[in-house]
Order: sequence, then C-alpha cells, then structure tokens
Amino acid sequence: MGNPSLSPAGVPTSPHQGSSSHPVLWFVLRRTATGIATLFVISILIFLATNVLPGNAAEVILGRNANPTQVRALEAKLDLNRSPVSQYFTWLGGLIHGSFGRSAVAEAQHRPDSAISATLASPLGNSLVLALLTAAILIPMTLLFGLLAGIHAGRKLDHAISLPSLVTGGLPEFVMATLLIFVFFNVLDVLPPVALLDPGESALSHPDALVLPVVTLLAAAIGAGIRQVRAGMVEVLKADYVDFARLNGVDERRVLIRYALRNALAPSVQIIAQNLQYLVGGIIIVESVFAFPGIGTYLVNAVTTRDVAEVQAAAMLLAGLYIGINVVADLIVVLLVPRLRTGLT
Repeated sequence: MGNPSLSPAGVPTSPHQGSSSHPVLWFVLRRTATGIATLFVISILIFLATNVLPGNAAEVILGRNANPTQVRALEAKLDLNRSPVSQYFTWLGGLIHGSFGRSAVAEAQHRPDSAISATLASPLGNSLVLALLTAAILIPMTLLFGLLAGIHAGRKLDHAISLPSLVTGGLPEFVMATLLIFVFFNVLDVLPPVALLDPGESALSHPDALVLPVVTLLAAAIGAGIRQVRAGMVEVLKADYVDFARLNGVDERRVLIRYALRNALAPSVQIIAQNLQYLVGGIIIVESVFAFPGIGTYLVNAVTTRDVAEVQAAAMLLAGLYIGINVVADLIVVLLVPRLRTGLT
C-alpha cells in the first residue's frame, strides 16, 4: 500500500481512517474517559479517607455520655453498621444515578432536608458565585499583565507589574485575608470582615461580602500566573520564527499579534487552568477565614460533625471540578495550536 495522502490542513487521510477522521472528537472522548477513570480512583481514596476518621456521626450526635447500646442503635438507624465494601458500592451507585445520599446528622435531627443535594445546594451556589467572579477578573488580568510584562521584559513596565505580583503571590491566603480585614474593616470600616448571610441566602444579595474573599483569592493566584505568562511570552519572542519575521521587515505590531501572541496563548491556557484549579482548593481556606457559607465551610463543618456522606459529596464535587478544568484546558490548547491536532490519532 502507498503512503496515505495529506489533506490541505496537513492531516493524514486514507480510505480506512477510522478514529483519525475525527481526531479532536476522539481526543475529547479519551480525555473524558481518563477523567472518569481518575474520578473512580479518587472516589475510592475519598471513601477510605472518610472511613478512617475518628468516631462517626452517631457518636457526635449522641455526645460523650451516650452508652454503647444507644450508639449501636443510632448507627443501625443511620445505616452506618454495614460493611465498608457494601457502603462504598451503595454510595458509588448513588453517584452514578446523581444522588449523593443523605446527611446522617440531618436524619438524626429529623430535618426534612436531609438529602445531600438539598443541604449542599446553597453552599455550592455561593462558592460558584465566588469562584466565577474571581475567575472573570483573574483570567483577563493574568493574560493582560503577563503578556505586557513579557513584551516589555527588563523595562519599567515589567518591573511595575512583576514586583507587586511577586509580593502578593508570596503571601499565604490567611495572611492576605488578615491584612485586608485590618485595612478595610479596622482602619477604613468600609467592608464587613465576615459574610453575614442567613441560611439559604445567596451571596449575590450581599455584594459587599464578596469583595474581600475575591480580592484574597486574586492576590494569591494572580502573582504566579503573571510570572508564568510573562516567561512564556519572553520565550516566544526569542524564537527563530519571530526573529525571521523581524528580519524580513514585518511590522513589530504584526509580529506580536500574528506570530508571538497566538503561540504564547497556548501555554497561557495551561497556566490559567492551574490558577483555576488552585481556586478549587484555595476557596476552602478563604471561606473559612471570612466565614463565607460556601462549599469549603460546608466541608469543614461536615468533618467536624463526622457526617461522612457530606464530606464525601463535597470532596467529590471539588475533585470533579479540578479534573474538569484540566480536561477543558487540554482541549482549548489543542484547538489553539493546529500542529498539535496533526499528532492526534
């Protein structure tokens, strides 16, 4: 057989292409399958971790003075006395069907909203508001300041951008949060130090409660992002094809936009994805500092009360977001860089 011909885009074609006829589609399917397999492994780790926590919900609910008979009775009522393997597969089956199970603490207290989907809805919504607002500011700022610093590397604008980002990026979240509370509450008295929201109330109803958490997350994430985008832009500007374009008299603005910017965006996508993944973990610390009623606070409270089902649900959601961001970032990079698509099979 002869060699396969090349399409105008440079992608191999043949009468029997199979999966290579839609390389991007198959890439998405493979990355999705990998993500699902990773989540399965994570589910096992989460289940094992939550089952080695000292005590259980029955002991926490009844208190230290409860006798063993009362504890065993409540464990049976809450379905906590089955084997770990049986509990895991019941939980996994519920996840597959879109159910996170029921809160043991809420059931013991005879609350009507004991379903995890009900107890988690409001905290998850508040966290999404906080994360999306932060991301909407973080992404353009990271790209703008990182690319500007790279284009003007070694000059005044570069130093004016890089130095503040280095300082803010080096401070832990709780230190930055404490400084912001001191300045904007203790000194200026213009913003609340904690998010005073009623149960079930949306964070959007109190915009002032979002300011300090958003600024804290931005300060912690944007520094590293700007430095990495800057480094990528500096590297691209040193590439041979950029020098060749300049030697051939191509206008500097066109060199930056057509040759440098696009090639710098691909690694920048991965950098931004890393920053967004940081938000998934950093939001837990920030919510705890500001008493923000989001999924981070929900997770901390669930660990305190030993409510295993709530801990598992919150942890799986955070893991799913983390993996989902990575999969989407990989797809965007492939779409941005045509030469990467020719290597997909």
